[in-house]
Amino acid sequence: MEILGIKLPSPPTPAGSYIPVVKTGDLIYISGQIPMENGKVKFTGKVSDKNLETAQQSARMCAINILAQIKRELGDLDKVSKIVKISGFVNSVPEFTQHPKVINSASDLIFEIFGEKGKHSRIAVGVVSLPLNSMTEIDAIVQVSK
Repeated sequence: MEILGIKLPSPPTPAGSYIPVVKTGDLIYISGQIPMENGKVKFTGKVSDKNLETAQQSARMCAINILAQIKRELGDLDKVSKIVKISGFVNSVPEFTQHPKVINSASDLIFEIFGEKGKHSRIAVGVVSLPLNSMTEIDAIVQVSK
């Protein structure tokens, strides 16, 4: 499937003892997605002011993997009623303070794809490390049509 010129990949498999999507009522919870591409983490290491653009690409790839998980779970992105919330984590050096600019690339992609349905609440925080040394990790809460 292609959206805005983006070919959705096969969704990544979990890196631990959890499932990638849990559905309850009209909500689905997407487990944290890291910037996996073809089974490998594409963007690794610490984020600083010097590699902000690379970190933004990493966050965008996390959002693409969230979309892939939604598509696998629902069969169709048109079943999304609302992107409720995303939580973005940035593997950053201690002095880095531009976490929102990193996660904006994921939010912006979601807005582009879903329009009004894509407007969501969000957190963007810095952390000391992430799984597999990933630059970013993002999870999501999504309301779906029944």
